[in-house]
Amino acid sequence: MPHSAWPVDPGVILPFLVAVSLVELTPGPNMGWLALVSLEKGRRAGSAAVAGVTLGLTVWMMAAVFGLTQVLMAWPPLFQIVRWSGVLFLLWLAWEAWRAVPTNVGGAEMKEARWRGLFMRGLTGNLLNPKAAVFYVALLPTFIRPDHGSPLQQALALGTLHLAVAVVVHMAIVLGAAHARILLGVRVQGAALRALMVGGLVVVALWMAWETRA
Repeated sequence: MPHSAWPVDPGVILPFLVAVSLVELTPGPNMGWLALVSLEKGRRAGSAAVAGVTLGLTVWMMAAVFGLTQVLMAWPPLFQIVRWSGVLFLLWLAWEAWRAVPTNVGGAEMKEARWRGLFMRGLTGNLLNPKAAVFYVALLPTFIRPDHGSPLQQALALGTLHLAVAVVVHMAIVLGAAHARILLGVRVQGAALRALMVGGLVVVALWMAWETRA
């Protein structure tokens, strides 16, 4: 098949998949938060969080494709505002977890509300994570080839591949943590589990502050 029929250079697909897999497998805020949510609340809650994280990544990807993230990168104060807003959001989640009243009671509607809340937290956390913007601005252009489809088509195709890899990695984390929850018998909310969630969120917040430092 001639190269013109491919939206991207077939030769960059494998290196790109390897690169984004290594990025996603590197410990980071998303990985830590998803593991904590799944350990505390289970697979379905973790899946709802993954959906929010994925939508957040999609927004950053589309912003990068259309050049909007260049504004974030070109104006350091805006980058810092987004960065510290993300850190403060994670610390707020830790405070929220500390104040939460443990309960195992709840019907289907309450569970759906909790899943919607986790979806929104995943979305918000990623929209306030400038690391995603840096990833798309720094990595994506290096795999775009001028002798293939338009840069827009190539960026969309490669960005979609990255989202697919991210979903696979994030769901693996969710399933692994949910399985550990069953093995450890973490089914009843308690002070120890709440302390683990709070401490974990604080660590994730500090982790994000370190990873996104200039």
